Amino acid sequence: MFVPSQASAPSRTEPAIVRLDQVSVRFGVGPGAYEAVRHASLDVAAGEFVAIVGPTGCGKSTLLNVVAGLLAPSAGQALVNGRKVEGVTREAGYLFQQDALMPWKTALANVAVALEVGGVAPLEARERARGLLARVGLARFTERYPHQLSGGQRKRVALAQMLIRNPSILLMDEPFGPLDAQTRGMMGDLLLSLWSADRKAVLFVTHDLEEAISLADRVVVMSAAPSSRIMADHCIDLPRPRSINEIRLEPAFHDYRRAIWNDLRDEVMKAYGAQDEGESAP
Repeated sequence: MFVPSQASAPSRTEPAIVRLDQVSVRFGVGPGAYEAVRHASLDVAAGEFVAIVGPTGCGKSTLLNVVAGLLAPSAGQALVNGRKVEGVTREAGYLFQQDALMPWKTALANVAVALEVGGVAPLEARERARGLLARVGLARFTERYPHQLSGGQRKRVALAQMLIRNPSILLMDEPFGPLDAQTRGMMGDLLLSLWSADRKAVLFVTHDLEEAISLADRVVVMSAAPSSRIMADHCIDLPRPRSINEIRLEPAFHDYRRAIWNDLRDEVMKAYGAQDEGESAP
C-alpha cells in the first residue's frame, strides 16, 4: 500500500546549491509594516526540481526574488553555492509569468541578445540561439516576431532565452500560468525533457497542485499570508522520465495530491477569507 511522504523536510546528503536560512521579508517600517514571509528555511540540491505551492499572496514569488538577488531579506540570508546572495545572482536564470520578449526583435534575436549583452560576438550568439531554438521545437520560426507566434511558442522563446546562458539554477514564477491546459501540459513535458538532459536545480512556483506534483522531486507548501512560513515539504517519489498526462493517471499521483491538499486546504480558505475582508499583500 502506498504511503504519502510526511509533511516534513526530507533528509539529503547532497550539498545545497540554494539555501534559504531563516529568511524573513518585511515591507515598510513602523506600525504599518507588512511581514510577507517569516523564518523560511529551504535547501535545494544541485539537479533537484522543487515546486512551491501556497495560497495567493503567500510570498512564493518573494522567495524567488530573494534567491535571484532582486530583493534583500529583512532577516536571515540566502546562499547560492555557499555564498551569501548580495546583488543579482548570476548563476540563476529567471522565467516570469509574462514573457519579456522585445517585440521589435525576431525569436532568434530575442534569444541571442541574452549572450550579446555578456560580450559574445553576434555571429556566435546567433548560432547558439539557433541551436537552442531547435531544441525547443522552433527551428522553423527563428525569423518570426513575437506577435507572429502563439502563446506557447512565445513561452518557448522565453525558455530558450533563459537557458542560453547555461545557468545552474532555474527560477520559474508561474511560467505556464497564462497558457491553456493542453499547451501547459506540452510545455511541462518540454521542460522535463530539457531538465532531464542537464539536471539544473529548479525552483518552480505554481498555484496548480497537479502541475507541481507532475514536475517536481519535492513540493513545498507555504501557509497563508501575512507572515507566511514553509509549513510542509513532500518528497514526490514518482518514476522518471515522466509524461505530464500519463503520470496523472497513476494511483500514487492521487495519493500525493490528497496528502498535500490536506496541508493546503485550510491555508487556501484563510487566504480567501482575508480577501473577502479586504486584506491584501503588497
